[in-house]
Amino acid sequence: MKLCAIATLQQKIRTAIQSKIQNRKSKTLCAIAALLLLPACSSSQKQTLVVYSPHGPDVLKDYEIRFESAHPDVDVQWIDAGSDEVYNRIKAEKSRPQCDVWWGAPSTHFMQAADEGLLEPYQPTWASNVADAYKDSEHRWYGTYRSPLAIMFNNRRYKRDEVPQTWDDLLKPEWKGKITFRKPLPSGTMRTFIGAMIFRAPSEDEGVAWLKKLHDQREAYMENPQLLYDHVKKQEDLISVWLMPDVVLQRERNGYPFDYVIPPQTPVLTEGIAIVKGAPHPEFAKQFYEFVTTPESLAHQAQAYAKVPARTDLDPNLLPDWIATLVIDPMPIDWKTFAAKIGNWCDRWSSEVYSVK
Repeated sequence: MKLCAIATLQQKIRTAIQSKIQNRKSKTLCAIAALLLLPACSSSQKQTLVVYSPHGPDVLKDYEIRFESAHPDVDVQWIDAGSDEVYNRIKAEKSRPQCDVWWGAPSTHFMQAADEGLLEPYQPTWASNVADAYKDSEHRWYGTYRSPLAIMFNNRRYKRDEVPQTWDDLLKPEWKGKITFRKPLPSGTMRTFIGAMIFRAPSEDEGVAWLKKLHDQREAYMENPQLLYDHVKKQEDLISVWLMPDVVLQRERNGYPFDYVIPPQTPVLTEGIAIVKGAPHPEFAKQFYEFVTTPESLAHQAQAYAKVPARTDLDPNLLPDWIATLVIDPMPIDWKTFAAKIGNWCDRWSSEVYSVK
């Protein structure tokens, strides 16, 4: 849109100049027109940096402005999409990459992408301040946030002790028709949930059978997170499964009447960041990578967007109180094995659970 506006302005100026010259009128107008052209020429010299991310327009617009303020020669452009859509897009563009930085998605997506040669190794300046479990040994991706899954509910209708306390409680008869979900396959969060429910079962078949029972409890599947939030806000008797930090974000920043329960043995997603292999602007990609992961940026993201940093060197006084008091019983998951199997598990969910009437 910027380029179109500039081109239109330039054409209008040229027309005005030609008209005035032909009529032998004001030379002053020509000088003013020349000056007006200078910003347009300067703007066109900006280098584009493309970011793919599921973090949402609030975060992405914020950090577009912040990065451009620190780097006036860069024009940040971003695409906000679900984690699986981002992964598929980067994979489809392998022969001609369009994206520079992939910011956000569960670590399983980054593991798959790394194995497929889609990511460029880069060791950030803070590499030693992230545990080995939350980064790639070959530096192809690093964890930025730790996000436990939780049971989300409307606190105008329920108190914490009135909603399911465990994953198996979701199958109780009183919750039939009262559980709404984000549509799973485009969502890295829900794909992780599906995989975790199969992973924890004694066998894959038993995990799929459990998911069939959960599917029978459903009220609806929503196309995107915003529709999920709005639905649970309006239909106060509904509950859902979603990322705990996002529940806090919607409550604290946007005023949604939400609260959560973190069940025992909950999957904890590591959200990552990476530079795409063959990125058109690798140096700017490195600068953006470092910019959004400084202690100051991560502290801001924790305060403003309820993100729980994966880095271990942040001053606790810079983080919200709820992070300091957060108690999680994480599900022990071999994420490498999980990443190798998640595609098949989601295929089974699609064909044996979702498609069965």
